[in-house]
Amino acid sequence: MSNGETNTDVILIGAGIMSATLGAMLKELVPEWNITVFEKLSRAGEESSNEWNNAGTGHAALCELNYTTENKDGSVNISKAININEQFQVSKQFWSFLVENGRIERPEDFIRPLPHMSFVQGKDNVSFLKRRYETMKQNPLFQDMVYSEDHKTLADWVPLMMKDRDAKEPVAISKIDAGTDVNFGALTNMLFDHLEQQGVQMEYRRSVEGLKQRSDGRWDVKVRNLVSGETRRHTAKFVFLGAGGGSLHLLQKSGIPEGKGIGGFPVSGLFLVCNNPDVAEKHFGKVYGKASVGAPPMSVPHLDTRFIDNQKSLLFGPFAGFSPKFLKTGSMMDLITSVKPGNVFNMLSAGMKEMALTKYLVEQLMLSKEQQVEELRAFIPDAKVDEWDTVVAGQRVQVIKETEAGGKGTLQFGTELITAKDGSIAALLGASPGASTAVHVMINLLNKCFPDRADEWQAKFKEMIPSYGVKLAENPDMLHSVKEATAVSLKLDHQAPFTMDEQPEARAIADNQKSDND
Repeated sequence: MSNGETNTDVILIGAGIMSATLGAMLKELVPEWNITVFEKLSRAGEESSNEWNNAGTGHAALCELNYTTENKDGSVNISKAININEQFQVSKQFWSFLVENGRIERPEDFIRPLPHMSFVQGKDNVSFLKRRYETMKQNPLFQDMVYSEDHKTLADWVPLMMKDRDAKEPVAISKIDAGTDVNFGALTNMLFDHLEQQGVQMEYRRSVEGLKQRSDGRWDVKVRNLVSGETRRHTAKFVFLGAGGGSLHLLQKSGIPEGKGIGGFPVSGLFLVCNNPDVAEKHFGKVYGKASVGAPPMSVPHLDTRFIDNQKSLLFGPFAGFSPKFLKTGSMMDLITSVKPGNVFNMLSAGMKEMALTKYLVEQLMLSKEQQVEELRAFIPDAKVDEWDTVVAGQRVQVIKETEAGGKGTLQFGTELITAKDGSIAALLGASPGASTAVHVMINLLNKCFPDRADEWQAKFKEMIPSYGVKLAENPDMLHSVKEATAVSLKLDHQAPFTMDEQPEARAIADNQKSDND
């Protein structure tokens, strides 16, 4: 049953961090525009943005080894790490702007300071990490990084990881104390609370059934009320598809040429969560290791301190799995219904190319709880099975498309922004670093989709993001200024840092480990 037509300026589909970020930026740039948000679930930030469905890492490439690669000559390429760090600095500046101008409050409820560390084992990996450290240390973005192979020093940094470890085992860690833990679910809800106060219309339990562009360029969006069953047609000048894994189906429904040939491969994840508060208290930091051969980059193992609802917890993972769903709350038919005549060859080619990934996923699916904990013991040697519970994390859909370098069926790891030629519709696909770089992605979207407004918006961009248009890696003075300002406004310098004196159990472990090595 249809119930009339509603006109608006902007429709945002999906109430996650991406739509929240775009909505917040549009309300600063053009506050007079009317914005409507449609979300299938009963509240915002419950899918990919939910704090339990992602790693909560403020991805700044401080610890993620998959963002740096080793060249044939042994040198380390850090160009991707530089780009991602620059993008996270942009996000922090925009969040700071929102706090300073009263748009959101209590930044400590969504962001906390937390050391980021890279951890490796074995002679060859230690050699790589040292070369990586020496290269990154020379860049202003990473100049605060420290490195050690000394077991005594590492016992100070990560006492839980060094307890009962073989003193002769080659291990190394690089560390930056200025990392962060980000609760993207909390941030998403803060942003939408602000947007509702600014008149943004939030429509929950709504499913977008169809998208069609009219001859005048506006979009007809058919929306079904999942409670009443009624459908309504909404029209908008601009539509953003920010529905996580659900964006691919919506992109296909739009029929825009830019979406032709694109497929998606879903990957699910599991985390182990420590149920013993005494153990969780003995670790403080996000510690990333190296991915297994054949593993997707999003499956890099990491041991994370997390702050969820202001409670400290300890997680390890992710363990990859497979589900044909494109969303955690999606349908078992998602993968099958995403296969279209235009993308079937890319999908088949990807299947042929990614045999190592398929093998890895099968192996992960077969892991028992004991085997999962055995992998955890590479990080915590004395980990006990009964002290860890399994939590299902969110679904991610990796983009499959034809590229110049990889040809047909190239699996893309990262975030993909798809925009129509006329700028009337845009879709966000892909996965990590995703949420951490949301502001950078949305600036790109705004410049691509509204080129006639670009000059008009430059001053406002500069106000929201002081480093806008400047490469911080090439401007140390501005980098220092930005870091200082964001630390103050986001209260990263006011939140009490971890010290061994405040953690007597961790201090005791470190002291015992030093004694063992002496």
